[in-house]
Amino acid sequence: MSQYGEPDHYILHVSDTHFVTDGTLLHDSVDSDANLSRLFERLERAGRRPEAIVFTGDLADRGEPEAYVRLRRIVEPAAERLGAKVIWVMGNHDARPAFRSGLLDAEPTQDSVDSVVDVNGSRIIVLDSTVPGHHHGLISDEQLAWLTGVLAEPAPHGTLLALHHPPVPGLLDAIESVELKEQHRLETVLAGTDVRGILAGHLHFSTTCTFAGIPVSVASATCYTQDLLVDRGSIRGQDGAQGFNMVHVYRDRVLHTVVPLDVSPTVYEMTADEIPQSIEQLTAPGI
Repeated sequence: MSQYGEPDHYILHVSDTHFVTDGTLLHDSVDSDANLSRLFERLERAGRRPEAIVFTGDLADRGEPEAYVRLRRIVEPAAERLGAKVIWVMGNHDARPAFRSGLLDAEPTQDSVDSVVDVNGSRIIVLDSTVPGHHHGLISDEQLAWLTGVLAEPAPHGTLLALHHPPVPGLLDAIESVELKEQHRLETVLAGTDVRGILAGHLHFSTTCTFAGIPVSVASATCYTQDLLVDRGSIRGQDGAQGFNMVHVYRDRVLHTVVPLDVSPTVYEMTADEIPQSIEQLTAPGI
């Protein structure tokens, strides 16, 4: 038995699916639908059952209504089989009217898509960091006031904040040009609250940081990722290293784990019955 015990909550963190319309490939090379379908196939085959699946933005590549229909066709049946809530977050490639009508069954307005979701005592706050017509992020005065009001009352198991634009350094010039602006204003609101983690996307690579003393976890994309070893002033999307995150919430800590989308070649494999014998051999004298 682990000294940590079982986690109170298990959440799946997925980002940047970038769905396109029927019969087309993203950038003429990436099958966004197949990648996401493969994620759920792996998850179900492994018997993992998250309580919620949080999608942190850029769900469609061009905000097209059909892309959201295609996304729901894959996600909702899988989520139902898993018994998981689905939590959608806006990204800069999404369009609010189509996002609202296509994913939330709501009126297709330009209103900011902010919400609060209870996941068995763990509160997930969805914050729309997008600016219509632009790719950088910004949290408005109205949103900050709303967030302040929500956080005034702590949640039973604490809060996770989900937004698209992460409050972290971008590493590449192109990323810095579309980062979350005026981050200090959000930092002021979050400091001293019950927010235990920030979930984000946007970057197309996995990374971690701290913000207002809070851990930030950025999930990689399921469509394509960024090559971080290019010249700082350039950019190269690559069809590889896609992944998603598992979030395990314990009483006194939150664990974020990066999981590659694809299965790699096996080096070795042991059954549950074989592992104790292997450990015993490793602890034998002379080993």
